[in-house]
Amino acid sequence: MIHILGKENTILNKFISQVRDCKVQTDSMRFRRNIERIGEIMGYEISKTLNYKPQVVETPLGEVQMSLISDRVVVATVLRAGLPLQQGLLNYYDDAECAFVSAYRKNKKDGTFKINVEYVSCGDLEGKVLILTDPMLATGQSLRLTYESLVAHGGEPLHTHVVSVIASEQGVEYAEKHLPSKTTTLWLGAVDAELTSKAYIVPGIGDAGDLCYGKKL
Repeated sequence: MIHILGKENTILNKFISQVRDCKVQTDSMRFRRNIERIGEIMGYEISKTLNYKPQVVETPLGEVQMSLISDRVVVATVLRAGLPLQQGLLNYYDDAECAFVSAYRKNKKDGTFKINVEYVSCGDLEGKVLILTDPMLATGQSLRLTYESLVAHGGEPLHTHVVSVIASEQGVEYAEKHLPSKTTTLWLGAVDAELTSKAYIVPGIGDAGDLCYGKKL
């Protein structure tokens, strides 16, 4: 299932427009905060799909029954660009476990690249809800390798929610083909049509990691 939240007229589009805007995105603190805000909105929308159970809460003047989330949630991210998006989700799922994967492009002399996964920190995923965050869903290859690495370490999650700010049409198609269709939901801010020869999304936002934390060598 795919949800493209930017199709609706909500405050989310303000934050997406600012992370796209070359006159605004150069303020790295503001860029990170906008990505974090997007994560918060995505987290709220995801919460509507989770399982709940009644729980009695004691107030100073009595008791009230509330419906609270019963799912165990793990928020995972792709280093380094995914950290602000993960933080936005953790602002809402503050009791969630966390997982981290280092996945990056290894460029070749012929202009192509290979996705390398060098580090995975992950606990048990069996029977839990996995929220996997990566700001840009370009080709979809790093998403697939990240998911497979997490499953290899932690087992099969009950359900996986993929959260991205911007996706390409190609990346969405790839994710639909290579992730478990019955237990995966994509939550996207916007979907752009084009990828460059170096697999950057157009119009996209540029390099999310560099915009968050500075250019890497």
